[in-house]
Amino acid sequence: MTSPDQKILQAKREHARGTATESLHSRSGGTYIRDIVYGANDGIITTFAVVAGVAGAKLGSNIILILGFANLLADGLSMAISNYLGTKSEIEYAESEKKVEEWEINNLPQEETAEIRKIYQAKGFKGRDLDRAVAIITGNKKQWVKEMMIHELGILPHQKSAPIKNGITTFIAFIFAGLLPLTPYLFASSFQQLSTANFRLSAIMTGLALFVVGSLRVLITKKGWFRSGIEMLAVGAIAAVVAYCVGFFIEKSLIS
Repeated sequence: MTSPDQKILQAKREHARGTATESLHSRSGGTYIRDIVYGANDGIITTFAVVAGVAGAKLGSNIILILGFANLLADGLSMAISNYLGTKSEIEYAESEKKVEEWEINNLPQEETAEIRKIYQAKGFKGRDLDRAVAIITGNKKQWVKEMMIHELGILPHQKSAPIKNGITTFIAFIFAGLLPLTPYLFASSFQQLSTANFRLSAIMTGLALFVVGSLRVLITKKGWFRSGIEMLAVGAIAAVVAYCVGFFIEKSLIS
């Protein structure tokens, strides 16, 4: 993982050669990386929690498959729909606020100019530099609206989002990743009995997948890949232990 100091040094070299690109900055992860990573993480953790809960209750592999696939479809759809609605709401909110700012600039130009002046005063602009900055910004309505959106409302310009595609991406990542903990049981010789070997294999596959997918969070968080992988592995382990204990104690209480 490249350290911040190394990235700064690399940026200086790139700029000196005139070859600097946006890849040095935070957009390098790609439009759908976030949906893929978080969808996959949730898919693995929630499905293995089901597996661990059933294993703790010592129920048959058929129960694991029934509950596992029910979780895959229900929770996967829930995440996808939530992502779709969340992204759509963000876009609608930004567009609504943008229209308000456009109206204010067109109908209350003096007040909005005064606000731009205050914003750039806070940035340290003074005298002629301040007057020139204000004149440049207010001379371009598109840029004027953008400045007001960022500095007055805290709404940053974002890449074009497609809510439906975001939701579908989340669902696919959730399903494919969530299948991993169930894979050993799909090929089990008997679906009636719970196999310890299958549970161990499921735990190993889940642990490896959690570490790999968790380490991919570095594309979003810019933390160290090993630390990100360990963090996600720990979260999954805690969820699995809790689910296993719940299943174990409920089974014991029902028998007694």
